[in-house]
Amino acid sequence: MAREVALIVGAGAGLSASLARLCAKEGMAVAVAARNTEKLEPLVKETGAKAFACDASEPTQVERLFADVSRDLGDPHLVVFNASQRVRGPVADLDPEAVWRAIHVTCFGGFLVGRAAARMMLTRGSGSIQFTGASASVKGYANSATFAMGKFGLRGLAQSMARELAPKNIHVAHFVIDGGIAAAARPADGTPDRWLDPDAIAQTYLNVHRQHRSAWTWEVELRPWVEAF
Repeated sequence: MAREVALIVGAGAGLSASLARLCAKEGMAVAVAARNTEKLEPLVKETGAKAFACDASEPTQVERLFADVSRDLGDPHLVVFNASQRVRGPVADLDPEAVWRAIHVTCFGGFLVGRAAARMMLTRGSGSIQFTGASASVKGYANSATFAMGKFGLRGLAQSMARELAPKNIHVAHFVIDGGIAAAARPADGTPDRWLDPDAIAQTYLNVHRQHRSAWTWEVELRPWVEAF
């Protein structure tokens, strides 16, 4: 049997790196995509993944990404969309161009990647498409209107795709990451597991990918045990 292919779009440190490591450990061929591939060099060296340059908000670049991954590794069985962009500040002061760009990356980019993934998976008749959300996917915070718009839209996209594609044996799932993800720069405050462990999040993504289709999940909320909700 040919190896499964995993494609992670919007890759970097943290969750994306944990996903790449886990998928590689599980024997998958791994592709990681980002606008700046230089930052991915340590991860590529560590995992054997193949890096591809792609701005997920540009239709032609997304089409080229999927064509290149298919040529080099094979059609993806698992596609994870992690790209997002924030613009903080009072709504009255937000720059429309910056807001447009952020929504274009966070939401429209998800559409482009989801569309390209669906086209390949419909031909094969199987696959998983996963979208990374946030607290802002379900709660619009003050001074965070742009991120809420992008993440609300991404969640709506995922829900619509799940309903459309599940009967065609394509598993679409959305993950609400409700809390901060652990990183080297996070300050310690004496609270165990205050931050979400990116390796634990990655394991949940893989578990959802491998769910039996008689019991598919379309959305998962993940938060530290100390996080209020």
